[in-house]
Amino acid sequence: MKISEIDVTLYCSHCHDETLHHVQYLNDKIQSIDCTNCRRTIETEMNPMRELYKEVYKRVTSKPTRLTDEYKTDHGKFIEGFPKRVLSKPLRLVKYLNETKEALKKINKKVQ
Repeated sequence: MKISEIDVTLYCSHCHDETLHHVQYLNDKIQSIDCTNCRRTIETEMNPMRELYKEVYKRVTSKPTRLTDEYKTDHGKFIEGFPKRVLSKPLRLVKYLNETKEALKKINKKVQ
């Protein structure tokens, strides 16, 4: 799970003008939009845990297909890189878990 943020100029219905807004995304879906001028916030009804479950489900169910496609595309490269990928998987998993933990922490701070 990943949180990304951008600043963009949008029309604010409260200010009645184009102003700078801070947009926060959770897994490429808009989670909140904050007007930097009037501080008005619009939040979506997104459930972070549901988004996490959907992401994990998608990754787990698509893994066999992705591995098969990689093997068919270039099986020599696939077999050569497979041991390295297997050894690095625990580190990649820990990195993913830490990113997810930080994202959930950030979301929970904003809710409180």
